[in-house]
Amino acid sequence: MSPPPSFVQSSIARSVRAGAAHLNVSFEFFPPKTEEMEQTLWSAIRRLEPLGPSFVSVTYGAGGSTRERTHRTVKRILDETGLKPAAHLTCVEASRDEVDEVIQAYWDAGVRHIVALRGDPPTGLHDGQYVPRADGYQNATELTAAIRRIGDFEVSVGVYPEKHPQSPSLDFDLDVLRQKVDAGATRGISQFFFEPETFLRFRDAVAAANIPIELTPGIMPVTNFKGLRRMAVACEAAIPDWLGELFAGLDDDAETRKLLASAVAVEQVLGLEREGVTNFHFYTLNRAELVYSICRVLGLKERVLKEPS
Repeated sequence: MSPPPSFVQSSIARSVRAGAAHLNVSFEFFPPKTEEMEQTLWSAIRRLEPLGPSFVSVTYGAGGSTRERTHRTVKRILDETGLKPAAHLTCVEASRDEVDEVIQAYWDAGVRHIVALRGDPPTGLHDGQYVPRADGYQNATELTAAIRRIGDFEVSVGVYPEKHPQSPSLDFDLDVLRQKVDAGATRGISQFFFEPETFLRFRDAVAAANIPIELTPGIMPVTNFKGLRRMAVACEAAIPDWLGELFAGLDDDAETRKLLASAVAVEQVLGLEREGVTNFHFYTLNRAELVYSICRVLGLKERVLKEPS
């Protein structure tokens, strides 16, 4: 058997030295649209479940377009796995009463963790601005307060280490984050980024502002660079030149892209771990293989390993 690539060997060695096996991970999924996508999602959930994530989140489409599918997926996770699901929820295209009904339904189903997001309307922004419904919650802060009023939920909120694309400044973002914490938010899950220093600068700014909230970096393993570029434009996340150069000319070489994606994500996690970060949220895109391999390199293993056949 040939030895693993050198970057895997070196990453494993650093993981052991840094105690990376004690890292906490969580995974994000999105609700499936078709039966085939349903099978892909549940294959990913079953593969990643034995790694013992702190929680798994299920996204919520623009304007609540996946509301029923999100609820159904979350309920099935509760019923058929030992995982702790976190349901995404937005406040667009719905009245306060409608949103409250969704929150109460999650509580009644046994969900105890919601990711509260403002969200964007399915028709997009108006002149670059978000326009809330008059009878709806105006933002994620109001949504967070409503969630906490209805039940003793854990509430995670989104944070943007490089500033929200519609925010006038990072200081404004910090003020908004403080309001979310005052409303009951307990964790901030970050938008994806690729330079560890980006997250660390944001963490330092939050600490300097005395905002008491746990921050979890969002890790996006890259296999489709063109797709990543489209997502990055939408959320104004910076893509460093070195990353583009790394994937240049590999459009038809999926295997090499997977190896590089693992290397980039592992180095990103280890760089943050050296600065005291221990919780990581992986955007899986409903695919298990890449995230599973990254977690293995980081020293995370199944709680009960299967016997070899």
